[in-house]
Amino acid sequence: MIKHLEDLRKDTVSEFRGGKGVIQMTHFLDVEKDEFKGKGRLFAKNVLKPGTSIGLHEHVGDSETYVILSGEGLVNDNGDQKVVKPGDVIITRNGEKHSITNTGTFDLEFLALILFD
Repeated sequence: MIKHLEDLRKDTVSEFRGGKGVIQMTHFLDVEKDEFKGKGRLFAKNVLKPGTSIGLHEHVGDSETYVILSGEGLVNDNGDQKVVKPGDVIITRNGEKHSITNTGTFDLEFLALILFD
């Protein structure tokens, strides 16, 4: 199966998880079409403009992995503030909390994958 970019679902979300600004999400797999087969709920590319953030939130019953593609940001990893750059991988396990903020001058782009425990 091949999915072309123009056919993927795209969302814009304001103040996601209590964050600032509007994020853009391009979904590679669709929960509503059962493409996760019950094993997850998100596989998407997120784009955060400078100053935009995803607010601090806890994962319960699932884990989330970010892979930074471009830009730079600041991640709150269970209370520890860490700078992230392209190639970095952030893993938030069940029961842990995280947030991410674009602290750079260019778009922060990253893949996000949420799988159920």
